[in-house]
Amino acid sequence: MDGDRVEIDGGIMEGGGQILRVSTALSCLLGLPLRVRRIRAGRSQPGLRPQHLSGLEIVRDLCDGKLNGGEIGSTEITFIPGKIKGGTHVADTKTAGSVCLLMQVAMPCVLFAASPSELHLKGGTNAEMAPQIDYTVMVFKPVVEKFNFIFNCDIKKRGYYPQGGGEVVVRMSPVKELSPINLTERGTVTKIYGRAFVAGALPIKLAKDMSSAAVRCIRKEIRDLYINIQPVREPDDQAVGTGSGIIIVAETSTGCLLAGSSLGKRGKNSDKVGIEAAEMLLKNLKHGGTVDDSLQDQLIIFMALANGVSRVKSGPITLHTQTAIHFAEQLTKAKFTVTKSEDDDPGNDTYIIECQGMGMINPNL
Repeated sequence: MDGDRVEIDGGIMEGGGQILRVSTALSCLLGLPLRVRRIRAGRSQPGLRPQHLSGLEIVRDLCDGKLNGGEIGSTEITFIPGKIKGGTHVADTKTAGSVCLLMQVAMPCVLFAASPSELHLKGGTNAEMAPQIDYTVMVFKPVVEKFNFIFNCDIKKRGYYPQGGGEVVVRMSPVKELSPINLTERGTVTKIYGRAFVAGALPIKLAKDMSSAAVRCIRKEIRDLYINIQPVREPDDQAVGTGSGIIIVAETSTGCLLAGSSLGKRGKNSDKVGIEAAEMLLKNLKHGGTVDDSLQDQLIIFMALANGVSRVKSGPITLHTQTAIHFAEQLTKAKFTVTKSEDDDPGNDTYIIECQGMGMINPNL
């Protein structure tokens, strides 16, 4: 800390945009001025990319804050937050930068706003190196709502690499506080479903091929369960550009949701896309945790803000999760512990992430 300003080294641990998202959101929530140096130092192209800048700008706008160093390529920013207000806000990456990553930085802030918010997020809906919007709606949303809030996510248009052009509208009302969660019982897998999609110039046959290949791959491990992966062609008026991909979700008897997903790209065989997603799902099911690798780190900020003790059983802790925990502890009074789970099944590589949340109270309500 420098006076009352928090100093963040954006190049340590995972060294990517996530450090920026977690620390900016918490800075906004806690009213702490922030300086982040060495932004994305761990990446081949360090500094702010368009989606990171859009994320910073929407948080600045949400709270009438001040942002210095907000340019593409900038490796240092300072941010002075103001009071979080609701209302309508727009963030546009003007690229295929992920709308889901914009949602990650803005959502914790608007939960503690003074009035309901409507966020218009523009960019890529199904982008590499980020959760697909289908994952956000099918997995992230039902799990994160266990913290006792609800949000509505309306996919207006899908946008793909390289031009983006997608738009998602997120609506949510503020809460007084967040409840802790307890996700430690995995239960048994009761159903497997998903969607394989094509858009633009691609034929529906590719979606069918992705779906069939994924089903064949899962069948080798899980024989007796009905698997429903719908092949769909996105309507032309609801998609910009050409893209393809697949998401497969496994639901368990205790309400856990784990997924595998993959995106098509030029020169990549559609069977391979389906198999990649299926193998990711099977790997996430194998470790015995209640959350998959993609959800693990996304829950950390909510656990840190919640009022009480949250417990989540996961597979091996990802570097993204370790990084989120490190910065959540640095900025809040939350305390995390990660312990190897004493599981009935010695073959399971599971861990319990426990957090005594800081008990953030919305001062506006």
